[in-house]
Amino acid sequence: MKKLLSTLALIGATACALLVAPAQAAEGEFPLDRAPDNTENLVSLQHGAQLFVNYCLNCHSASLMRYNRLTDLGISQKEIEQNLLFTTDKVGSTMTIAMRPDDAKSWLGAAPPDLSVEERARGRDWLYTYLRSFYRDDTRPTGWNNAVFANVGMPHVLWQLQGQRAPVYEDAVNEETGEKTHQLVGFKQLTPGTLSPVDYDAAVADLVAYMTWMSEPAQQTRKRVGVWVLVFLGFLTFLAWRLNAAYWKDIK
Repeated sequence: MKKLLSTLALIGATACALLVAPAQAAEGEFPLDRAPDNTENLVSLQHGAQLFVNYCLNCHSASLMRYNRLTDLGISQKEIEQNLLFTTDKVGSTMTIAMRPDDAKSWLGAAPPDLSVEERARGRDWLYTYLRSFYRDDTRPTGWNNAVFANVGMPHVLWQLQGQRAPVYEDAVNEETGEKTHQLVGFKQLTPGTLSPVDYDAAVADLVAYMTWMSEPAQQTRKRVGVWVLVFLGFLTFLAWRLNAAYWKDIK
């Protein structure tokens, strides 16, 4: 039986590896940077929420998120109404946009995805690297391309903050096949943005932190409650153990 379970576990692990490997190979050509974890920093989350509403909600929706949930980040309802409500007049409304999917598809080539749980689908590191990897490409309809998502239909909406950049390529030779490739290895700045490179990276980190929080607003509460539940279960287990010992000590 033990041998059978080990065999099944090995088969399952192999199957998962085969399923995951193609996805990693498809999106793993450009190395991903580690995203700072700002999900417990209210100032970062508030700044990220502001960036999200100002730059992302023009084309993307977040239909599983309501504006009034931003009060969990320390933003008052009055501040939400004055600074963050652009597409609706109701603070209890979901974060939707006026652009219709058919129009978005005809203008951009594909309807922009809903960002409610995009971080859970892509991963924090992927988003952090993606938003910092746009470069000028006159062959694309939008004039922009991305090192992480080649030939992406999305323009660089944060370009005024980051400035314009051009790709830097290097020739590389495959050791196994001897085939020469032209690989993108970095970027050079063409025009400066309103933010320095360090400040832009920090702003993207805040935006990604907010998208992480938005994908599961109760995540931090769940973790805190989970810790107390484990402590309680541990204490209960200790009491049960001592009670069992006391019950059986006089029984031989």
